[in-house]
Amino acid sequence: MNWRKSRHEYYKKSNSARDNVASKQTVASVDKKNNASIAVDNPIRSQSEDTLGRDKSARSFADQVMLLDTSEGIVVGVLGAWGSGKTSFINLTRSCLRDYDIAVLDFNPWMFSGAEQLVEAFFIEISAQLKIRADLADIGKSLEDYGEAFSGLGWLPLIGSWIERGRATTKVLAELLQRRKQGVSTRRSKVHRVLASLDKPIIVVLDDIDRLTTQEIRDIFKLVRLTANFPNVIYLLAFDRFRVEEALGERGIPGRDYLEKILQIGIDLPIVPMKVLNSQIFKSISAVVEKIKDPGQFDEDVWPDVFLEIIRPLIRNMRDVRRYAAAIHGTIRELDGQISLVDVLALEAIRVFLPDVFGALHGAVDSLTSTSDSYGRRDDPPHLKQQIDTLIAVTKREEIVRSLIERIFPAAQRHVGGSHYGAEFRNQWLRERRVAHEEVLRLYLERVVGERLQFFLDAEKAWVYMADRDAFETFLRSLEPERLEDVVSSLEAYEDQFRSEHVVPTSVVLLNLLPELPEQQRTMFDLDPSLVVRRIVYRLVRVLENPQVIESKVREMLPQIPSLSSQLHLIKIVGYLKDAGHELISQNSSKALEREWRDRVRSASPEALASEKELFSILLFTKREVDENEPAFVVPESTGVTYALLRSARSEVRSQWTGSRTVRRSPRLEWDSLIEIYGGEATLHQRIEDLKASQPDGADDLLQLAEQYLNGWRPKDFNEA
Repeated sequence: MNWRKSRHEYYKKSNSARDNVASKQTVASVDKKNNASIAVDNPIRSQSEDTLGRDKSARSFADQVMLLDTSEGIVVGVLGAWGSGKTSFINLTRSCLRDYDIAVLDFNPWMFSGAEQLVEAFFIEISAQLKIRADLADIGKSLEDYGEAFSGLGWLPLIGSWIERGRATTKVLAELLQRRKQGVSTRRSKVHRVLASLDKPIIVVLDDIDRLTTQEIRDIFKLVRLTANFPNVIYLLAFDRFRVEEALGERGIPGRDYLEKILQIGIDLPIVPMKVLNSQIFKSISAVVEKIKDPGQFDEDVWPDVFLEIIRPLIRNMRDVRRYAAAIHGTIRELDGQISLVDVLALEAIRVFLPDVFGALHGAVDSLTSTSDSYGRRDDPPHLKQQIDTLIAVTKREEIVRSLIERIFPAAQRHVGGSHYGAEFRNQWLRERRVAHEEVLRLYLERVVGERLQFFLDAEKAWVYMADRDAFETFLRSLEPERLEDVVSSLEAYEDQFRSEHVVPTSVVLLNLLPELPEQQRTMFDLDPSLVVRRIVYRLVRVLENPQVIESKVREMLPQIPSLSSQLHLIKIVGYLKDAGHELISQNSSKALEREWRDRVRSASPEALASEKELFSILLFTKREVDENEPAFVVPESTGVTYALLRSARSEVRSQWTGSRTVRRSPRLEWDSLIEIYGGEATLHQRIEDLKASQPDGADDLLQLAEQYLNGWRPKDFNEA
């Protein structure tokens, strides 16, 4: 996978003006950090993890903070949208502040709720952090005493409007505090005096304020307002300005006005330049993919469009990058290369950032993967278009869903005014592990390999060996016999990749396996196993194109195929028989192959004939197609041959009543054709009697059915043509 080339393709397709947003110095600083790993939505904690080049800004900010006049306390803000890296920036700043040897304390408001608990916990937490430092222990004790004065004052200052001003607030507080046995003012003066004596300020960090509830945000700012004017105390608050302003606003009073009364200085984190963010996305994906043994096929031609139109619009900041990287890591590892990597990357972006759309995918599998049989929509079931419309309506990001359909689900393009894709594309999508194929999409959504996909996965392995007869046969025989037919059928997905070197080894193996395919109960619509094999062999042989070459290869194959019925299948495929032949060789060559084959039938021993699974078809073809100058064929007087002939002449008529799913099965014998093969019903009767006398194991039902025919019974709904 060439991620560097992928990045080049992205930049080539992007608007050149946007590409130049980031400075060369910034990009260079990012490129030096190729070994940085993306944490699981965790902020960075050191300069070595800084992938955005913000360390310099953090150091400048730290220097600026240390130059502030803290004689009456200061409230400083680090402002930025969710996920913009506020915590990471504070951590970088914290690292720089260590050079000044000052105390940086943390208070996590998420641990507490309600004004009373918040106030009490604040003083306990901060005083505890101070007391572990010998030089600040006295301050810690004083602050703890001061905090006790507010124990039980959870209502502070909730009487009236919470934004109380001027004399009203002073009067209320005074009346309340007088009720304390020991006044607050005495303790406050002590704290003030001890803090004023410090030669260095104390910094108190309150992060993630914007993630609190509206009431909790209000409580935090009440707490800050209560203690903000202590000397040598710097509050460092991190929050999304718009979220906090919204929470602080009340009764026509803008929250911004209140915020400005508390916040003395603030720094707005810059938006990450597009080129830098793109670089981080690419590197985070690479960091994940390079650690996984088989991440799946990667289509470099599709990737730039998928990235630009689906993934990139959903990722706004570094937090999104980390969330996305964490998501794709688990999914790619779990899927183990079974799905196209580009498809997985696109769908994971939908899963993480548009969960409503992702949830709707389950109900739209049919519409996303069903191909079109015509260029008009009249043949499409109405529910397919309805599913797509529902999928698009789930989100306001309609353009991304449309791009998802166009780039990932081509079969559904016709429902949004795009191209039509026919069934001939399904094999390609399956080979490429595209979620455009229903089985692959269900694997992604359900994490369970469906039966049809399992057959294809085995066929995919078999296809690798098709030029090597021994390896191909060894692999197929290693499978459970019940799976063989479906695996062989799945080889059709590689039809357009069949080559001349595949023809002989693959055809010989498949035709030799045909008599061994186990009998299975079938529905009305299942293909006969011989038809499954014949379809693959026909698609192989026609690759040769030249009639003389085809005849030569057929003659090469026939001696390698012991079964007379399998030989006949091959001859029929290339010949001129009605409803069977594909006329791949000359008519004379076809007749010669058939004549030579009939000679082999006449010379076959009774034991060899009795071993044939399709003996009925062999003998009927021999009887009907014989030339005038050929000797007549006489069925050997062998109970083994009779048994094999009756067994292969037995069939089932499958039918269903209207409105019922039950399949009725009725046994039949090709009675008239059996009479034709034996040259008369008397001979057939005698052979059946001889078979009954031999008492073969397991033949009771077959003999009972034959006895019914001998007694004149004929099925009314069966035409013995």
